[in-house]
Amino acid sequence: MEIVRCYEGDYEMLAGIWERSVMATHNFLKEEDFNEIKAALIPDYFPNVELYAATADGISVGFIGLSPHTIEMLFIDNGRRSQGYGSALIEFAKQRGATKVDVNEQNPFALRFYKSKGFHVVGRDETDDAGRTYPILHLSL
Repeated sequence: MEIVRCYEGDYEMLAGIWERSVMATHNFLKEEDFNEIKAALIPDYFPNVELYAATADGISVGFIGLSPHTIEMLFIDNGRRSQGYGSALIEFAKQRGATKVDVNEQNPFALRFYKSKGFHVVGRDETDDAGRTYPILHLSL
């Protein structure tokens, strides 16, 4: 496995990983919210973070988006979860100074994952950043 920096030319591939991952793990999302978030990935979300992909045999299997001290997004392709890629991306982020992450409260698998990596809940919001009714848990190391 290798972790590589991603650029604008990689956005479509990353969006595909995001879609397959979210379809498998975020069954709480309403279809219209899923579509709204998907439409914002490439123009709004991806350009505002540093993106890195975990690759296996030259194929991207997951990615992480970082801003200073924060993991903004982490998605592993459906069928590639629980194979160590997320753990490797978390360690990569920690080495770059990441100490915070937010997680949907309705995603208990993600919460358990981050807690297993040393994060703990330090706060909670009733809605996500866009005001949608998906409670967000704030985690920190």
